[in-house]
Amino acid sequence: MTDQPMNNGGLVAFGIDTTRPSVARVYDYALGGKDNYESDRELYRQIMKIAPETPEWAKANRRWLNTVITWLAEEAGVRRFIDAGSGLPTAENTHQIAQKVNADASVIYIDNDPSVVAHGRALLLDNDRTQFTAADLTKPEEVLADPSIRDLLAAGEPVALVMALMLHHIADYEQTLDIARKYAAALPPGSYLAITHACNPGDGGPVDVLVAELLENVKDAFPTLAFRSVEQISSLFGDLEILEPGVVPLSEWHVPGGRVEDEHPTDIRDAIFGGVARKA
Repeated sequence: MTDQPMNNGGLVAFGIDTTRPSVARVYDYALGGKDNYESDRELYRQIMKIAPETPEWAKANRRWLNTVITWLAEEAGVRRFIDAGSGLPTAENTHQIAQKVNADASVIYIDNDPSVVAHGRALLLDNDRTQFTAADLTKPEEVLADPSIRDLLAAGEPVALVMALMLHHIADYEQTLDIARKYAAALPPGSYLAITHACNPGDGGPVDVLVAELLENVKDAFPTLAFRSVEQISSLFGDLEILEPGVVPLSEWHVPGGRVEDEHPTDIRDAIFGGVARKA
């Protein structure tokens, strides 16, 4: 990959615009990562003035991912995973979690952010059970036609498709619904769909007020960001069976038949919800 000089004298992969914030890099910074630039950090500081819960939301999403992938690999026996809109590599990535349980687990990451593509491919150079596909997730037909994705699904084994903090970056609800259902339709029987999504009950309460202010302040950087109701998020699973405890704040989510593994009190301004569903 060709590199180009940065203002600070370092190198950045070709195609990465460091002057505009990236969703993946802002998230990386919220998690304490180093793969970010001043434009990302400046937007993060603006977000923190409005929603100081942001770092905890990011950490809650990582805890949820760890719990879900571990359960799927260990209890549900899933050996094939697709992490769609995976973001930048951090500690405890999907392949690390799944392969800790089963060394033969296969994982495909999908993202089209140039920062994610560059870092993700570098991270996975020495892992022959893990691949990275650069693709636009808003175009399911193209993604599903990718040879690595096509072959993984064609094997007929259950697949776990993870869409964490990804679908709320598609502004139009009907388009989002169509995209989610096309991916679900392509999954083999016995597969799982796991989603986390920004949520706004739209009831005029604290979350509603927070979301309105947050969207106003990030609209230039993230114009397609959309918080949705619990009902709308639940509908993204289509006719798949949503497993207990349903679509709930991440602090309340637990594996089916279990309980919340770590006590993280629900905040009245919890705005990230998640759920897991199974395809019959």
